[in-house]
Amino acid sequence: MTQGRPRHLLLAASAFAVLTTAACGGGTTIGDAQEENRAGPTGNADPDAPIPEGLKIDFLPKQLNNPFFEIVNQGGTEAVEEVGGTATERGGTEATADSQVEYVNAASQAGSDVIVIAANDPDAVCPALNEARDNGAAIVGYDSNANCTDVFVNQSSTELIGRTLVEMIAEDLGGEGTFAVLSATPNATNQNAWIAAMEEVLAEEEYADLELVETVYGNDDDLESFQEMQGLMQSHPDLDGVVSPTTVGIAAAARYVSDSEYRGEVAVTGLGTPNQMREFVDDGTVGQFALWNPLDLGYLAGYTGAALRAGQITGAEGETFTAGRLGEFTFETEGEIVLGPPQVFDAGNVDDFDF
Repeated sequence: MTQGRPRHLLLAASAFAVLTTAACGGGTTIGDAQEENRAGPTGNADPDAPIPEGLKIDFLPKQLNNPFFEIVNQGGTEAVEEVGGTATERGGTEATADSQVEYVNAASQAGSDVIVIAANDPDAVCPALNEARDNGAAIVGYDSNANCTDVFVNQSSTELIGRTLVEMIAEDLGGEGTFAVLSATPNATNQNAWIAAMEEVLAEEEYADLELVETVYGNDDDLESFQEMQGLMQSHPDLDGVVSPTTVGIAAAARYVSDSEYRGEVAVTGLGTPNQMREFVDDGTVGQFALWNPLDLGYLAGYTGAALRAGQITGAEGETFTAGRLGEFTFETEGEIVLGPPQVFDAGNVDDFDF
């Protein structure tokens, strides 16, 4: 993957997907004839439309140097190279909307055909994204959507993720107790949607003895998340557990609890990768956690962007397209494609996965 800022991407593999190594590839700017082939979000889809050679597809994660997005964007590179395009990763080291606007503008000025973005704010990035669309780019959201994308590639349904998070902490606490949420940024659309879904599930009679006492934000920064976890225990010394729906947060929370008097006393769960969380499962800090295959998320986003740019899809409900090795996907709702249900990992299966 070529990058806005040079850095190394690690190879990730998963036991539940056939993975191939992604290498940097070249490409050319798409021509006028190919430009006319794009249906766009308001046009009519042509499922048989060919994907133009040399598409320039830019991936804008919430931030660089985030282990989760390193894997996600490697999957995106794999997909883009399969369709004969060039993938570029752009972004800053802080998860801020201001930083993303800068790189959206850079992608647009570079003639990007597709911008794939995990938005740090659902609205603040939209003026820049809308301008990029006016310049010819198709806009795809992944992981965390903005309110102005053409389509959104959802890692799982909001309801499934929220329910899974509640079910895990309920099992860890034996159905009763207090817990807190350690989230990413206050404006992250995916985090907020999952927390809202958790609150809906918690209102069910089955979970009447579980209480969510506070939500704090570590801004997807390891040190800040660690400090927020420390602050939670100072504010709630009798806290029974914490749910962190972010890979940076759950690792920081687990590290704090693992090295403290709370190990074995405070349950830690949420969304993380097996390689990141294995040591905390092994030492008993974490009983279970969940995630989808991040490589597949990026791969699906890359194919979705290429299909959208080619005019194979517009994002209308009922449209179907094929995403390489992942097979066929259907837009079950307007403008949104779903990768699938989250996978729960525990001591019984965590060693079966390598990503």
